[in-house]
Amino acid sequence: MSRSFTLQEKANAYDRVGTVRSDVNKALASLKELREKYRFVENLREIEWLDPDRLFKVNPDETGEFFRLLEGYLKPLGYSILNTSNVYRNTRLQLKEFKNLLRVTVDDRKSLAEKIDAPWERIGGFGQDKLLAKQIIFCYNNDHGIVLPIFSNQHLRHFVNRVSDSIGGQTKYLSQGQEYEHYTTDLLKVKSSSAITKAWDTSYFTRFLYQTFPPPDSERVDVNAPNERKGGIVVSNEQLELQGFMRLLGDLQKQGKISGEQFRDYRSLWSQQPVEHEGLIQRLKKLRASES
Repeated sequence: MSRSFTLQEKANAYDRVGTVRSDVNKALASLKELREKYRFVENLREIEWLDPDRLFKVNPDETGEFFRLLEGYLKPLGYSILNTSNVYRNTRLQLKEFKNLLRVTVDDRKSLAEKIDAPWERIGGFGQDKLLAKQIIFCYNNDHGIVLPIFSNQHLRHFVNRVSDSIGGQTKYLSQGQEYEHYTTDLLKVKSSSAITKAWDTSYFTRFLYQTFPPPDSERVDVNAPNERKGGIVVSNEQLELQGFMRLLGDLQKQGKISGEQFRDYRSLWSQQPVEHEGLIQRLKKLRASES
């Protein structure tokens, strides 16, 4: 049995009572609100006018409206939001850099690969996997038909291997962005090849993929259980390790034990020397435990 036939068969039987569609509609409502309130595509000047409080408020610390709306899209779809306050705070602190990256995000002259490969890692917490960057890029390019709300290269590759009949071709890439664009393009072709999935929006199609062909590093959860994520979408061990590292740096910065420049230096060191992760974490934990 071909993969395309299996895809169509499973798609035909998917979400008969409309529960998933309800979740997706909630997510799309938040996405629409984000795009209406932050019209960076329609008016590039609005990027320049972006108020730092819209990203992250201080005294007391509070997520700004821009990221709240972004989370409003992600949460109904089952994406976990793991301790991102430090990342949002860094975005506020590095506002000029963030604005430059937003300009790249909405630039129609840039390919998807170029948008992913932009220097997002210059903002502490965006990291090697560029998870948050990919989420922002999706939100501002979802109407162009070039991107899916799948934020892991490994997951994209997994889905292509499960649903495409034409596997092969290029296997090595010059950059993370090129790999991301390659598998995204393949998966969008698969989506368009079925009369059923072609009519679906990309958010609904992505929920279908995660629930029907879960990647090895994802886990099923009870969608009715309290305080659990829906849809079985989880981050990898590498991403969890990075989140813990960023929390540690955030704690040290709050305690005044490292400066903003040191924060960025440690983040750069993490990216450049992956084999030293454990030793670096132990050193920073000792610094956190030391007296000021």
